[in-house]
Amino acid sequence: MTDPNKLQPHELAHEVLQHAAMDQALDWLIALQCPQPGQQAELEAWLASDPSHLEAFSKAQAAWGGAPVHSAAVALNAPRKPSTWHRFKPHWKPLATAAVLLLGLFSFSSLPVRLQADHLTVVGERQRLQLDEGSKVLLNTNSAFSSTVNDHQRIARLYQGEAFFEVVGNRGLPLEIDAGPVRARVRDTAFAVRYLNGEAQVQVQRGDVDLSNTFDDARVRLSAGESIRIGPRGFGQPARLDADKDLAWVQGRLIFENCPMSEVLAELRRYYPGWIVNNNERLANVNVTGNYRLDQPLDVVRSLAHITSSTLSEYPALVILN
Repeated sequence: MTDPNKLQPHELAHEVLQHAAMDQALDWLIALQCPQPGQQAELEAWLASDPSHLEAFSKAQAAWGGAPVHSAAVALNAPRKPSTWHRFKPHWKPLATAAVLLLGLFSFSSLPVRLQADHLTVVGERQRLQLDEGSKVLLNTNSAFSSTVNDHQRIARLYQGEAFFEVVGNRGLPLEIDAGPVRARVRDTAFAVRYLNGEAQVQVQRGDVDLSNTFDDARVRLSAGESIRIGPRGFGQPARLDADKDLAWVQGRLIFENCPMSEVLAELRRYYPGWIVNNNERLANVNVTGNYRLDQPLDVVRSLAHITSSTLSEYPALVILN
């Protein structure tokens, strides 16, 4: 890299412009993984507006699969210290995220959302964030999240996964959270949003949440103790929320009450960085009641095998119930 201290003023200005163009080019590469209407035309206009833009975009495309990407992935995959509440500041790491994909650490299907996210959690990880206006967010396992908070907008996006929001009271704009087929508008409330496999679920612990869906713009207001599911065709029926059980993950627990084993194993798979396979069909409908730590999914499977007198075979990143 050129030493800025040895550059003349006009050369330094040129260097700064080159870096800015490269940043914009990489932003375009991210956006085009999951383009919005009209973005292709915007890209073409940007490329035509300055010869340096086309040059930067070509270099960015070449770098996307090059050696620097691999190096970034290695750094990103290094062990991290347990997270605590920290200030949320949007940060951008497209090369590192792309590198992780190239190394196979995430599935290809998650590429678009993970490239757009400012914060990511891997399987089994939780992460605590604090938005600039004071609201707190707890991201659950395998989640992707971003946020834009300023004087003109307060918008958060859950691209996949699950998050619990503690929203502070604010006389200004409400906080809006997009999650697939639903948008929530909130002030001074605590609630959870899950978005998996095209379906969203909203669970309100405290306060009120105003919801609208993307199917027909229908609107629903949820109050404390209520839950609702939202699919591609709109809202389901509101249901009663058992916060101690349904939001146990916020406290690091998984609580099941007479829950079929098939559903228990499906939930455990969200937290286990490997495969959990059930080869014993009679176990699928066995009801399970228990209170478990979510950071020890393998121990939970061992316990389930013991109480059902099943045989458990353990391999690296694979457990099989027989």
